[in-house]
Amino acid sequence: MSHHRRGGPLQGVRVLELTKVWAGPYAGKQLAFLGAEVIRVESRGSLDVTRSYGVQDIDKAPGFMAVNPQKLSVQIDMKSKEGLALLKDLAGKCDILIENLRPGAIERLGIGYAELKRERPDIIFVSMGMYGNTGPLAYQTGYAPCFVALGGLSSLVGYEGEAPRGMNIRYADSTFGTAAAFATLAALNHRKRTGEGQFIDVSAVETMTSMIGDSIMDHSLNRRVVACDGNRHAEMAPHGAYPCADGDWIAISIPTDTAWAALAGRMGVADGRFATLAGRKAHEAELDRIIAAWTAGQTAATLAETLQFAGIAATKSANSVDLVSDAHLWEREFFRTVTDADGENRVIVGPGHRMTHGAAITDGAPKLGQHNAYVFGDILGLSVEEQRRLADAGAIR
Repeated sequence: MSHHRRGGPLQGVRVLELTKVWAGPYAGKQLAFLGAEVIRVESRGSLDVTRSYGVQDIDKAPGFMAVNPQKLSVQIDMKSKEGLALLKDLAGKCDILIENLRPGAIERLGIGYAELKRERPDIIFVSMGMYGNTGPLAYQTGYAPCFVALGGLSSLVGYEGEAPRGMNIRYADSTFGTAAAFATLAALNHRKRTGEGQFIDVSAVETMTSMIGDSIMDHSLNRRVVACDGNRHAEMAPHGAYPCADGDWIAISIPTDTAWAALAGRMGVADGRFATLAGRKAHEAELDRIIAAWTAGQTAATLAETLQFAGIAATKSANSVDLVSDAHLWEREFFRTVTDADGENRVIVGPGHRMTHGAAITDGAPKLGQHNAYVFGDILGLSVEEQRRLADAGAIR
């Protein structure tokens, strides 16, 4: 029986999460947002860095709270023999296991796919690694900055004529985590039709490379190495961010000649060189200077609204305050209010989708071991006395 029923397409699906930092927990977060019961295995002796780094209270760490809402937390020391036995028992009662431990760690613990499949043949085992589980580089481990660099994205991020500046690392972790969650959904659909479980091997580097398939194919077929080009786009011009009054910026994208005619009319520009995409691309630097001079004295938000009403893709470049105060995002439930274990309300970034019958999202990230009694008692059927003995022995800590 689930901890509580929240609805959603994954109601009744139980996930065991053996993950650290951001990418792995982000995959679990996506499944929790779809209604799955996601159980994080934690230990006071091996805290996730997002719980412990730079904070006084491990249950109030901002990084941890951001990526672990709507999950359960159970304490199991995987380094103890009895703790490992508890973990194996719990895995046998779960539909999905997600892990992003160091390469080979899960096998050394004796809870790899081969072992768990013997106990639960239809289990879906999701392994997340920098290079996956096979190949000459499978032994390597890394974090988001490694993912975006080795996947090729960092080399594309920078201004024209300058050295690369690198990609925001959050993109790597969240994209990797989302890819793992998507693969998990595909495996669940397969199991629903066939009854078969799966081993899913997700590579962070390959996930990142899949985001720049056009650049990879351009090199493979034409031997071209794509250079940094700021905000420019191969099929749109203008396409960039332009300065406005008060230090703000506006983003403008023009995908068609018709859209350019509308913008040109607003700007009072009548230059035949810019009438076609080919012409605008050929004179893009000059075009950007003309637009920047036009936007410079205007208020970004007001100008963006005016252009949007004219059918032109434009928006103020948003800072954090702009985002959290955006009425449209609140109306679309991009932000959600959840309640933590102490009864305090807090705002989180919700799912990137909307559903007619979506899962309720009401709970903040759990305290360490908040759901021990439920997991050990209701799921594993251990008595209170046995739970106390295991805690005294260090298996539950």
